Formats: sequence, structure tokens, C-alpha cells
Amino acid sequence: MTEQQQLFICSDSIGETADAVARATVRQFNSEQMRIKRYGHISQQSEIVQMLQEAAAAGGFVAYTFVQPELRETMKNEAQRLGVRTVDIMGPMLEAYSETYGHLPKRKPGLLHEMDADYFRRVDAIEFAVKYDDGKDNRGMLQAEVVLIGVSRTSKTPLSIYLAHKGIKSANLPIIPEIKLPPELFKIPSKRIIGLTMDANQILQIRLERLKAVGLPDGSQYATFRRIQEELDYAESIMKQLGCPVINVTNKAIEETAGIILDLVSFR
Repeated sequence: MTEQQQLFICSDSIGETADAVARATVRQFNSEQMRIKRYGHISQQSEIVQMLQEAAAAGGFVAYTFVQPELRETMKNEAQRLGVRTVDIMGPMLEAYSETYGHLPKRKPGLLHEMDADYFRRVDAIEFAVKYDDGKDNRGMLQAEVVLIGVSRTSKTPLSIYLAHKGIKSANLPIIPEIKLPPELFKIPSKRIIGLTMDANQILQIRLERLKAVGLPDGSQYATFRRIQEELDYAESIMKQLGCPVINVTNKAIEETAGIILDLVSFR
């Protein structure tokens, strides 16, 4: 892949929907050099023309979400004229819904992000995840919808935050052989606990990078294969004792692991 390859995101809202689809697509091709450029809050046809001219010059293509039919029509016509490939993310869904049920869409951009009950639930979940991160307050485990456990560097914190953006309240607890497990952990139904594990070699690399980032020497016991394997064996015994589901997160993206968790746990 070269630096010249570009994907343009265009929306009459903030463009988050098209951006998420675009990034999920790019990951399928290991396209690390792909540049994604987002244009949000488009309201004028001239803005579409300008963006398409830039895409044509760069040899890129466009993914867009417009709820206004005239903007979609402009995108189609101008893209055809300039020879730019485009992908309409939302248009086919709007048309399918309208044709199937006979309802007309509101045609109001940004409805996905309105401050409704779902929005406030996500905010509460994010605050919850931060408050009960890394075993700061074990009482939070009793209130959590999901409790993530695992040794250090198995993505517990980023997973908690990602789940929070889905409106799921999660707490997480590091498993350390020398530290006694809190009694709250054994009061939670096993189906609400998710064990996270990872290949020892990958944890070793992550921990070595962590030591470099904080300016500590490589000789720390924290980043030795023997120590990591001891921690993993201990964590595995705890997970078996709890009878909880276990996910191997080796080489898994946060989104992929979160999807597995949401499939494992039932929510209202």
C-alpha cells in the first residue's frame, strides 16, 4: 500500500457511522498506509463537489452517509462525472425501510447521536468503568454487568471503556498471585465474569514496551517469560474455580473481543 491511497468519509452529520464501517473494512486488508479523511456536517452541494474533486485527484474513493436525498443524488451524479467510486452506507437502508413499511424517514442528520436515554446510559457506563477500573474499588463488581479478570496487559481497561460506549457497566480486576482476591469476586454469578488470557510471548512483548514507555530497565521481573507464565497459570486456576467463560485475546482487536463478550452475556 502507498501513502497516496486515501478513503474519504462524507456525511451531513459527524460521519461516525461511515467512519466505523470504513475502518472495519480497512482492517481486513492490513492497510496501515491507508489515509482516512473525514468531512462532516455537509449541507451544500458545492461542498460535495469540492470533496469529490479532491478524491479524484488523490485516486481515492468515498464512503458517505446522507439522509437528504438531494445530497445523495448530487454525490451520485458528480462522482460519476469525475470517475470517483462511492459507497452509500445509509441510503439503501433508508430506501429498504421506506419501501417495506411505507414510512418516510425524518431526514434529520445526527439522530443517532441525540442526547436520549441511550446517550445518558453510555455516559453513566463510562463513569462507572473509570471509577471501578483495575480493582480500585471492589464493591463496584457487585453492581457491574460484566467483570473482566486477567493478568496485567490483557486489555481489561480498554475493553471496559469500549463496553461502556455500548452502555455496558463493567469493572475489571487484575489477577496477581501475591494479592488475595476480594470476596466480592466470589459473590458474582459466573456468567457475569469474563476471564481474559493471552499468549505469554505476546504479553512479554507488551510488557517490555510498557517498561520502555515508563523508562524502566528491561530486567524487571514483571517482564520475564517465567513470571508471566506463573501469572497465567495462577489466573487459569482462578478462572476454573469461578467457572467463568474465558477468552483468549491474543491478536484480537478490542472490537472483536467485545463482540464475543456481548454474545456471551445476555442484556435487557
